[in-house]
Amino acid sequence: MNILDDKKILEFNSTLLFSSKEEKNAWWRSVSQNAAFKLLLDEIRVEANRLLIEKDPELPFSLFKIFAESGSRLEYEKAYFEKRRRLNTFAIMVLLEPTNIDYLTALENIIWSICNEYSWCLPAHLQNSPETSIQVSYTLKEAFAQAYSIDLFAAETAFSLAEILRLTEEYLNPIICKRINEEVFKRILHPFKENQFGWEKQTHNWAAVCAGSIGSAALHLIKDPGELALIVERVLPAMDSYLTGFNEDGICLEGYGYWQYGFGYYVYFADLLKKRTAGKLNLFDSEKVHQIALFQQRCFLSRNLVVNFSDAQPTATVFLGLSHYLSKIYNDFEVPEQDLCAKYTEDHCSRWAPAIRNLLWFDETALSTQRKSETFYSEKPAWFISRHQSESGCFSFAAKGGHNDEPHNHNDIGHFILQGNNEVFLKDLGAGLYTKDYFNEKRYTYLCNGSQGHSVPIINHQFQKEGPERFARISNASLEEKVDTFKLDMANAYEVESLQKLSRTFTWIKRKQPKLILEDNYTFTEQPDSIIERFIIPSLSVTKDGKGVILEGQHRLRILYDKTKLSLAVRILEFENHFGKTENNSALDFIVINPEKDCSVKLAFQFE
Repeated sequence: MNILDDKKILEFNSTLLFSSKEEKNAWWRSVSQNAAFKLLLDEIRVEANRLLIEKDPELPFSLFKIFAESGSRLEYEKAYFEKRRRLNTFAIMVLLEPTNIDYLTALENIIWSICNEYSWCLPAHLQNSPETSIQVSYTLKEAFAQAYSIDLFAAETAFSLAEILRLTEEYLNPIICKRINEEVFKRILHPFKENQFGWEKQTHNWAAVCAGSIGSAALHLIKDPGELALIVERVLPAMDSYLTGFNEDGICLEGYGYWQYGFGYYVYFADLLKKRTAGKLNLFDSEKVHQIALFQQRCFLSRNLVVNFSDAQPTATVFLGLSHYLSKIYNDFEVPEQDLCAKYTEDHCSRWAPAIRNLLWFDETALSTQRKSETFYSEKPAWFISRHQSESGCFSFAAKGGHNDEPHNHNDIGHFILQGNNEVFLKDLGAGLYTKDYFNEKRYTYLCNGSQGHSVPIINHQFQKEGPERFARISNASLEEKVDTFKLDMANAYEVESLQKLSRTFTWIKRKQPKLILEDNYTFTEQPDSIIERFIIPSLSVTKDGKGVILEGQHRLRILYDKTKLSLAVRILEFENHFGKTENNSALDFIVINPEKDCSVKLAFQFE
């Protein structure tokens, strides 16, 4: 549908989140007294009290230049996101307590400060940008116009300010309202109208977050239907690009955190667009979008443990507001347990859109869905996920094939995760600390990104190689009531000239105490120098006995193997995680004794 053919469907509506100012004020009065919202609101009140006694953080040039000089992102981003935390918190507190002058003053001050920032983008996203170019010619012959870049956080800032304006404008000084409009139009809406941005054709979270935020800001601020149509018609193709990054079954190769991020902004925009057009433009009316929504329930293994392939965290919480909203659209969407709800302060990026919707979309009557045993196989990305419930508890196994040029790629063909009763035994390290080198040619020297940090073989001292030509072929995927089998050919992942064949077979035996059997079969043109079967585990007790080796934490997993064919070396691996904290994990290196041209390795992982 060409929006310009029917501009009336975009007639201005300043009450997209509430039907009227009276309804809005009544809703905030009611939730402030509602016991179901108490925990949610108490977190925000505590944070507000902390922030009131602290000064507004600054973003001086000394912080701005650190990334260019050292590649470190933490210093600037800490202050940047603390400012967004203040924005969110004081906006919510003004809605809860509109007569409290301290909160209103603090909100106006932080809005003014954000409007004064040199750029709303992060320095890490400003390489080769107008903001950092020094090749500028100044003249009096024509007016100087600053060019603005748009990254994730610039777009999000525009969305946040626009929505906060719509919710609090009756309390804000008119000069503050004017500044919000000026800066959003100048920094975001005009540049988007006049320029093309690379992220518009990306197939990952950037397309959804940037376009969704810009579209949402426009829906809140642009009154003229024709002008709004110009923006929306640019946003919709970017949303389509985002959706092409998914297969029809909705698997998100970027991992759960980026699903929550990218798909969240898809939903926030789709909701506002649906309301602005009185349902005539409904981006939820798609089976593919339906399947993408179900990714959340498919990737949670047990409690807060998730399938965290790629740059994802091993544990996760949910945006309960988003979940409650999606459960009203799709009747097979599983409502997660309320205690999995993300805390207000948990988002280190302090994003307004999910924070406010965790309140606005929270449904105190929603009942969590009982989890059940389930196996899910996605053919093209080759994800295999199985959850097994028995009288002994919940056990999960997940493995992947795919290729080594995926979004937020790790070289991890054949890698797997194994957990029992909410304890991880075979793990994925997840995302490391984001730096300049993390996203350049040094990426695969990082433990978490290269195959050296995954549960895959090391062949002739060689790790897997990156690139789209490094892919697995699936030769068997069998889902049965008592036994699942997943087999892939993965020789192509390695650049070992003599390696002709490498098949990895997982046999997942689902019984009271489940068992995973892993078998690798190799064929070489000449005798290999070395084969190491590496397995990544968290910091667990490792004990050898006559039958194999025991991994012990809260529970026990025994690894059975032929000691005449394999010798075991345990190595401590230091890993700097996404938040800059050092973790100690271990690599179990099972070294093949005198490997032959045709050889096989078999290990069994038995829960006890």
